[in-house]
Amino acid sequence: MSLPPGFLDELRTRVTLSTVVGRKVMWDRRKSNQGKGDMWAPCPFHHEKTASFHVDDGKGFYYCFGCQAKGDVIGFVKETENVGFMEAVELLAREAGMTMPQADPKARERADRRTQLADVMEEAVKFFRMSLKTAVAENARQYLAKRGLDAAALDRFEIGFAPNSRDGILQALTGRGIAVQDLIDTGMCIKPDDGGQPYDRFRGRIMFPIRDARGRCIAFGGRSMDPNARAKYLNSPETMLFDKGRSLYNHAPARGAVGRGQPLIVAEGYMDVIALCLAGFEGAVAPLGTAITENQLNMVWQISPEPIIALDGDKAGLRAAYRLMDLSLPHLQTGRALRFALMPEGQDPDDLIRAKGPGAVQTVLDQAMPLVELLWQRETEGQNFDSPDRRAALDKRLSDALHQIKDKTLFSHYVQAIKDLRWAHFRSAPSGGFRAKPTVAKAQPTTRASALVQSQEDVAQYLREAVIAAVLIKTPQIIPEFLDELVMIDFDHADHAAILRLLVTHVPADEQAANELVSQNLGAAALENLFRQSHLSVVPTLRRAGDLEIARLTLQEELAKMATDRGLRAELNEFTSISPDELDDVMFYRLGQAADARNRATRPDQEDTAHYDLGENGARINREERDKLDALLKTITYSKKN
Repeated sequence: MSLPPGFLDELRTRVTLSTVVGRKVMWDRRKSNQGKGDMWAPCPFHHEKTASFHVDDGKGFYYCFGCQAKGDVIGFVKETENVGFMEAVELLAREAGMTMPQADPKARERADRRTQLADVMEEAVKFFRMSLKTAVAENARQYLAKRGLDAAALDRFEIGFAPNSRDGILQALTGRGIAVQDLIDTGMCIKPDDGGQPYDRFRGRIMFPIRDARGRCIAFGGRSMDPNARAKYLNSPETMLFDKGRSLYNHAPARGAVGRGQPLIVAEGYMDVIALCLAGFEGAVAPLGTAITENQLNMVWQISPEPIIALDGDKAGLRAAYRLMDLSLPHLQTGRALRFALMPEGQDPDDLIRAKGPGAVQTVLDQAMPLVELLWQRETEGQNFDSPDRRAALDKRLSDALHQIKDKTLFSHYVQAIKDLRWAHFRSAPSGGFRAKPTVAKAQPTTRASALVQSQEDVAQYLREAVIAAVLIKTPQIIPEFLDELVMIDFDHADHAAILRLLVTHVPADEQAANELVSQNLGAAALENLFRQSHLSVVPTLRRAGDLEIARLTLQEELAKMATDRGLRAELNEFTSISPDELDDVMFYRLGQAADARNRATRPDQEDTAHYDLGENGARINREERDKLDALLKTITYSKKN
């Protein structure tokens, strides 16, 4: 089956090569530059230890400097999945959400029609550009000059003008042999429902050509010169060429700029994009008159893994940021993020550039907040959390938002980031809020592992972390069962935390794979330092390697101990940080419950069933121990007599 022209180009645009290759390789993070789509890894086609396999997302090709394997995303799927060309295309199309074209004798006819309409659009570009130079466009030229656009800028962005005439472009292009129906099918003209004569869609407007990723003009955006116009901006209707929700203004030039190291900036409108480009921020794009769609979001991620969303500094801009945040949460992945740069109050990027220059914009971009901070801002700004109910409601809202993230690794990092933000927010809260955690001086990395320089609690925490890390390395098969708990753990010690992150992120299949994973990423010394700790020799799981049931029981016990220990410490921190006047029965009850929980967890099988008698001094005497002592004394007395 033959594919229609443009289908493969669209497929390659929607599917990132590094995303597909990343399922088969482990990237060398020291050598790779993810922001530029410049990725390196050991080659999946031949056995090697060095990262000689290169993926260039900008060009869409891979190449191995060892075995000379090369190709594009379709070729990679063919080689790694052992499928034919059409099967590879079908697999990628399914991933990209594209419908495979059916065998259709009219497919070529439709492709030819799109080519014909694209030629008509180029003629429209020429007509509008010529019209901008005529006397009827004087006001438009003055307006553009005030916005800082000189002749070079007008040429660069092919800006034109649609005369305020009912049939200006209709007469001009039909005079060049273009059919009226072609002008209707491109959206340049409108045919009345009553059967009257077609007329121009764009009249009295500054015209901005909209080109697709291949550089073809597919639509126009028109800015009205009439302040009383019903629509300040008007876009072409959807046609065979133009799908508004799948198009971006300045798409192709921005993609090239990002490939040269520029950041990708998503602005709100044409003039913002033009102003940013002229100020040196050439990786700027904009949606076309509406909020960013899911398809456009995927398109910007195809260009850059972490685009910056630059929005106007007003309530409408903030609402737009929140809408985009909600849209993006279910689609976030490792390597797909967003940052938000809000302009100063009442300004857009164009305003800020004209008022204070490119440096002011750069400052705002440098301060762009990650999505997690914007989420925290929305859920906390202007609110009071002076009661447990309000704090619980906050936690629920945040939890509901975070659970939209399907990538478990990314989810765990977002959970940790929210915990950090929560702690920073509440640590200095007034009465009723969370209190500051007492500052404890930490040992230096070179001595911290020694139990001699740690407090009793630090020793217990260190040993417990080591046990958990060692059990997971020996029996990584149980990680999926405890994944939700493991991603929420906060290890205090960096060496243990690094091992846990690796295991939870990659979930190795067995002990050998776990050892290789840790050694490759943290070095062989990491395993040596962990397992040479003498206390690990008494852990049943490690003495009976491969016993999954013992591993489960050990991990359950250590996680329970860690949770109750942290709970008690949290209650103690709050209890000791307030004045005696604020203490009440509820706080004493909570502290007692936390202490009981910790004692039960640390001594799960040692319930005290002994009987006691009260001594003359008020002390409790274990009856069984007293009986043993009496029997021993009788024996000694009997021996002396004999």
